[in-house]
Amino acid sequence: MTLQFTNNEGHAIITLCGRLDTSCAMQTQAEINQFLSAQGPIQSVTINAAELEYVSSSGLRILLSLAKQYKDFKLVEVNADVFDVLSMTGFVKIMCVERALRQMSIEGCEILGVGGVGTVYRYNDDTIIKVFRDGTTIDEVRNEITMSKEAFVMGMPTAISFDIVKVGTQYGLVYELLHADTLSSLIMHQPERIAEYARKYANLFHQLHAIQVPADSCVPNALEHERKQVLHIRRYFSQENIDLLLQILDAVPAGNRLLHLDLQAKNAMVQGDELMLIDMGEVGYGHPVLDLAHAYSSMVQLIGDYEAIIGMPRELGKHFFDLAIDYYFEDLPADVIALRKQQIAAVASIRNYSWLALSDSFPEAVIQQCQQAFNERVTPHRDHILNVISTLKEWC
Repeated sequence: MTLQFTNNEGHAIITLCGRLDTSCAMQTQAEINQFLSAQGPIQSVTINAAELEYVSSSGLRILLSLAKQYKDFKLVEVNADVFDVLSMTGFVKIMCVERALRQMSIEGCEILGVGGVGTVYRYNDDTIIKVFRDGTTIDEVRNEITMSKEAFVMGMPTAISFDIVKVGTQYGLVYELLHADTLSSLIMHQPERIAEYARKYANLFHQLHAIQVPADSCVPNALEHERKQVLHIRRYFSQENIDLLLQILDAVPAGNRLLHLDLQAKNAMVQGDELMLIDMGEVGYGHPVLDLAHAYSSMVQLIGDYEAIIGMPRELGKHFFDLAIDYYFEDLPADVIALRKQQIAAVASIRNYSWLALSDSFPEAVIQQCQQAFNERVTPHRDHILNVISTLKEWC
């Protein structure tokens, strides 16, 4: 048995390698005690069991002692054999035990979509994998599953992941979607049906925005989340520019409607005649203008490789989105529709840059591209944007 120790600001990680049996239990206990007593205040203890091959009753007593001593204690990356022992002895009921995740390879897989938090691949005809960016935590992955289930129960047509996996060092979510294709792919291959697909897309927004999120739901407040993202990107923009984004955000009316907040054409899968959503990491509640503005930011003003991310040429994507917005507001007078489009574009000024908060590891070139876009798209039109957002209070 060999041990490795790390301490990250009071969060201790102990890696066990080999067999934790009677022959080494006393020595192992002594080394663990020596490490923990020398670290000062310990907030949590995590046992990394990825290379733990076997645990005896003596080893179990060590784990039980640690679980009693530290309230925040868990075992992670536990293989099937060790998990069976922990399960049979009831340890999984008295401490946090996380199984080792199945490893999958995406070599040769078709890329369906690229987003701020990860990339979606087609694994085979029936299976899709969303691979998260490096640095994404297991809790963030689990939160996406929670949001998917919550939204599904409320009526959002979303696919539910049936497994968390590892793809190399990154986390992934596996979805079963039989013979499904992305909305953007269908538009590319059947451009003559673009109006039909735009109406389906608009109807999907209507379906979401008709859902009122209960006060006791775990779905987060989209306005509050957006504010945190804007504050997170202060390192990239002047205080004057951040203040402008916050001023736009303050003008957005409150609401309790279900919002997807990343509903671009590659995040909608078509299965039969039904549109299904697969990227649920940003679901929230609020006013529909936020949802439409996020979609506008992707489908019209995306910063980056548009065709790689959206899956179609920019002009085709812009035409598709414009058709969809016309369908979304088709019961309103033409002058009101024109105003709604201006309002959506103005609020999209937030999302065009707040998405940088999704990761702290974007390349410097991407950050500079966003800064340049702000100076070209927002700064010269500041007065117009402020004038437009002053009308948002009329959008009930």
